[in-house]
Amino acid sequence: MKVLTFITHPRKNSLTFAVAEKFMEGLKDAGHIADKLDLYRSGFNPLVEEDDEPDWNNTCQHFSPQTTAEMERLKQYDGLAFVFPLWWWSMPALMKGYIDRVWNYGFAYGGNKLPIERVLWLTLAGAPPERFSKRKYDSMMRRYFNIGLADYCGIEHSHFELFYQTINPTPDHVDMLLEEAYKLGKQYSVLSDEKEIES
Repeated sequence: MKVLTFITHPRKNSLTFAVAEKFMEGLKDAGHIADKLDLYRSGFNPLVEEDDEPDWNNTCQHFSPQTTAEMERLKQYDGLAFVFPLWWWSMPALMKGYIDRVWNYGFAYGGNKLPIERVLWLTLAGAPPERFSKRKYDSMMRRYFNIGLADYCGIEHSHFELFYQTINPTPDHVDMLLEEAYKLGKQYSVLSDEKEIES
């Protein structure tokens, strides 16, 4: 498969970047073509301006040049992966803005679906697992990413993965997370389809 990995973090020396690189190493070792897009350094504008606001009364949509270019980029890939820090139980604003603008009406939903077979959502959270299970935040996020985003836009296979306790981790914990990221890359094409479990 040809897989595009989105990395969304303001610091290139972050654990998020290290995890993304290890994930892509696993992809390559499994025989996939692995490309990446560093959203913070891509120059992408996350704000939905008038040119990218859907025209609900028109079946033929026209978007800004930047959005159109990103739509064309996505058409070149079979799979996607998003690696990002978990902020407020969700994704960073830059990543949300990318989805708002590019996964747009007429391209990703509303008559057409994304031309993508598979997506991985890999997020790094500072808190331990019990913080998430206590109020079922983990279940809520799995349903949001797997059903609300992927399934709604026609992606058949969606997998949400949480890496816990990533604030000031011990070296052993970092090694464990990097090993898990590598395994996710190696197993990318056969990751469990959690959206079916959650629906």
